[in-house]
Amino acid sequence: MKRQTYLITGASSGFGKGIAFGLAKAGELVIAGVETTSEVSVLRKEAQTQGLKLQIEKLDVTDPADRQRAWTWDVDVLLNNAGISEGGSLVDIPEERLRNQFEVNIFGPILLTQKIAKQMVKKNHGKIVFMSSAFGLMSDPLVGAYCGTKHTIEAFAEALSKELQEFHIQVATINPGPYLTGFNDRGFEMWQFWQGNPSERLFDYEQLAFPYEQLKPEKVIEEAIKIVTGENNQYRNVIPKPMSVVVKARQKALWDRKTDEHLGQRHKLVQKSLDINPETRPVTGLINKIKDTLSD
Repeated sequence: MKRQTYLITGASSGFGKGIAFGLAKAGELVIAGVETTSEVSVLRKEAQTQGLKLQIEKLDVTDPADRQRAWTWDVDVLLNNAGISEGGSLVDIPEERLRNQFEVNIFGPILLTQKIAKQMVKKNHGKIVFMSSAFGLMSDPLVGAYCGTKHTIEAFAEALSKELQEFHIQVATINPGPYLTGFNDRGFEMWQFWQGNPSERLFDYEQLAFPYEQLKPEKVIEEAIKIVTGENNQYRNVIPKPMSVVVKARQKALWDRKTDEHLGQRHKLVQKSLDINPETRPVTGLINKIKDTLSD
């Protein structure tokens, strides 16, 4: 039986790198896509140091030429992992920064997926996995733009799963909670690249940080490998699993929410963003902290 080939986008760091290297360690055929040519060199050297064999390619999902080249590869499993986050209020984020989040997180991955999916249809098998987020299932202050992209991914993935089921192509989502890869904290530093007058902004971004305690990322990598290899065939995968209880409660609460609730009060997550230090790990159980923080 032919070995499967896995294409992982956004593989230069974080979850993508961990998943690509984990699959390679297991002897799988891996194509690791990274955004820039310099990242190709760095990742290739690291893979050689660890004795890992994988194909490392420049694949900026927003670059039509890179997508065109990726369509020539024989891909059995696609993990759309590439993504960015930029923290800030929706009334403050500059237009070009807002649009860029949707270009990287939505349009690039979907356009890449289109022709790869059609190739899978011809083979009558394949799997497409989207690295979504718990923020694809709920939304909070100061991460609204990122949440918007992940909610869109959820809609696209659900539609795609129904469109492709007759062709024996599986679709799944991975929905990590707050994990300490550097991704969340870097997102809250992007305001430094904004143009415009800081005095006109609603918030002082020098004082804000990602408002959640964060876990070590190894659990997500371990679970994601099970999902892409088919050991786990669940469609939606919230990690850590106990967080799904919180997510479902948050979704249900919206049906009873009133528009005039809590007016005149600062939201507790805005306050926590002011109080918390970057890269904070939970001292006690994460789920209890999430429940306390996210309850309306």
